[in-house]
Amino acid sequence: MLRVLVVDDQDLFRAGFALILDSQPGIAVVGEAADGAEAVERAVELRPDVVVMDIRMPDVDGVEATARICARTDARVLVLTMFDLDEYVYAALRAGASGFLLKDVHRDGLVEAVRVVAAGDVLLAPAVTRRLVADLVGRGGAVPRLRARLGELTVRERETLEQVARGLSNAEIAAALTVSEHTVKTHVSNLLTKLGLRDRAQAVVFAYESGLVAAGTHSWE
Repeated sequence: MLRVLVVDDQDLFRAGFALILDSQPGIAVVGEAADGAEAVERAVELRPDVVVMDIRMPDVDGVEATARICARTDARVLVLTMFDLDEYVYAALRAGASGFLLKDVHRDGLVEAVRVVAAGDVLLAPAVTRRLVADLVGRGGAVPRLRARLGELTVRERETLEQVARGLSNAEIAAALTVSEHTVKTHVSNLLTKLGLRDRAQAVVFAYESGLVAAGTHSWE
């Protein structure tokens, strides 16, 4: 059973998301929070698998709440926003968010997103990915320090990271590299450990920041 915490400062959105998710088989909404500070307290107390997080809230916003939750729990954070060009996209991913969707997502899309994020995969809406790439490109390209860290990876791990950053699933990566899905999972686990990354979402950010993957080469758009 996936345990979910829903966070939003707007009662209507919070209640709606909670109702949708709690009605799904295998998902239980274990709590709600109306702001970032409460979200952190509830996440530490309830230990959910996934936190559905609003990004724009008074006082402690979704970015800061995400950072605190990721630092203190093993919960995956799925960020929802009404703004497809939200300036907080990049910051939320850097803070540890595993997924980013717009609030106009269809109910089935929300449920699937929770399941995908809980499984450890990255999930980004196409509009959000475009924003992320634009932000990274605008920062002046590859960061030399991060580029050097790619040397810690084996050839296969680098190839796997490149495919992850392009939005491919484990099955798709396995087909592209002609290896088993088990081998892909091993490569992903190893590269995350070597690079000190939390999950695939941070791997995507690292791949772009290091220059391993250039804008326009991913499969989300």
